[in-house]
Amino acid sequence: MNDIRFILASQSPRRRELLGLLGYPYECVISGADEEAHIEAGPAIYVLRTAQHKAELVAAAETAIQTTEPGAFRDDGRRLVIAADTTVALAGEILGKPRDAAEARQMLSALAGRTHEVHTGLCVVEPAAGRELSAVHTAAVTMRAYRPDEINAYVATGDPLDKAGAYAIQHPAFSPVARLDGCYLGVMGLSLCELILLLRRLDVPTRAERAALAAAHQGYPCPILDSLWWEA
Repeated sequence: MNDIRFILASQSPRRRELLGLLGYPYECVISGADEEAHIEAGPAIYVLRTAQHKAELVAAAETAIQTTEPGAFRDDGRRLVIAADTTVALAGEILGKPRDAAEARQMLSALAGRTHEVHTGLCVVEPAAGRELSAVHTAAVTMRAYRPDEINAYVATGDPLDKAGAYAIQHPAFSPVARLDGCYLGVMGLSLCELILLLRRLDVPTRAERAALAAAHQGYPCPILDSLWWEA
C-alpha cells in the first residue's frame, strides 16, 4: 500500500496533538480561510462549510505546487488534507472566540449551569484522487454551576480568549463541564472518532491504538469510540 501522509489545515496545538494519535506522519499548513464567511448559515452548517473551505484551499495549494513548481513533485504516496472547525451554540446562538476578557466573562456566565451544543465540522480531501468527504459531530455539553469568582480566576489565566465559547473542556483547574453527551475530542476541536470513520471510507487503515484514544477521552464515554471496530 502507498505511504499515507496527512496535511492538517490548522496550526492549533490541540488539533496537532490529537492528530498525532492516529499514527500517521503529518504536516501543518495554515489555510488562510475566512472563518466568518458562513457564520449566518446556522451553527452546524457554519462549521461544516468552514471546514470544507479550509480543506479545499489547502488542497488547491497542494495541487498547484505539484503541477506548477519545477522540482516540486513528490512521489511519496497518498496525501490527504484534513480540516476542522468548532463552534459553541447556546439556544441556537453561536458563541465564537471572545473579543476580550469582558466578553469571555459574559459567555461563561451565560453558559453556567446550562446545556449547550458544540459543533465540530470535519473535511478530508485527497487532491490527487479528487475525493472529498465531510461530516459534523454535535455534542450536548452541560456546564456545572461555577461561581463568578471562578469565572474571574479562569479568565485571568488568558485561556478562554482563543476558545469558542470562552472555555476549554480539558482545563484542569476550571473543569467547567458537568455532563457530556458526545465525543470529548470533538469538544476539544477534532473528533478523532468521527475522523476515523471518514478515513475508513477513503480506505485509510486505522493505526490508532484503542487504549490511547480511550485515554484521550479523559474518562468521558463516547458513543462513536464504543462502536468502532479495530484493525490488527
